[in-house]
Amino acid sequence: MPPQLPAAEVLPSEVAPAPSASVSPVSAGSTSRVWPWVRGVGLALLAVAWAFAAHFTSAHQASSGWGALLALTPMSSALAVVLWRMPARWLGALLGAAVLGGLVWFWPFLTGQVALLFYLEHLGVYLLLSVFFGRTLAGPEESLVTRMARSVHGGVLSPAQAVYTRQVTLAWCLFFAGMALVSTGLFLLAPIVVWSTFANLLGGPLIALMFVGEFLWRRRVLPEEKPASMADAVRAWKAERSDKAP
Repeated sequence: MPPQLPAAEVLPSEVAPAPSASVSPVSAGSTSRVWPWVRGVGLALLAVAWAFAAHFTSAHQASSGWGALLALTPMSSALAVVLWRMPARWLGALLGAAVLGGLVWFWPFLTGQVALLFYLEHLGVYLLLSVFFGRTLAGPEESLVTRMARSVHGGVLSPAQAVYTRQVTLAWCLFFAGMALVSTGLFLLAPIVVWSTFANLLGGPLIALMFVGEFLWRRRVLPEEKPASMADAVRAWKAERSDKAP
């Protein structure tokens, strides 16, 4: 019987590496860093386009089905979310069908009231934001901006920060209430193009100016405190909204 040869030993270095379809950590990290900027720029461009389209359709005071649809889309979307989250889905579907039927019935009238639709939308948004900030000042809990600042600073705030953030919450509440008041005054007393310029074109820049002014004032009032970045504020806002979501 011939001698049996020993089995060949395969070294790990001789094993061919299996092809991998996973993305390298470098490329994955680059994508995760770039995507928020791409999404942010895209949303900003969409907001600018929406603002100019809203101004164009509302300032001309002409009957426009497209303008009415543009004005009703945000309100209808928000209402659809509220109805979808109702505990009784059948009731939400029934109310949604009733609202849809009303829109179809009054559509000829709505197409001639584009500016009014945009005014009601802006007024509702400003009032809701004012109430959203202001209601946290009345209860025993901390104000909205105080909670957001506590989230940014790891749960620890100095007494000066606690007082300042409560004042900022009041400032935002009054700011949005003032925007609603000015919008109403211009809509009732000024030419419609003046109101549309304020509501559709200047609303976003005024809010951004409020952010910048608050940041500069904070640096002066709290010079020794660690400043929070805009990304920190956005993360704190998202966390606050997710905590309040049903």
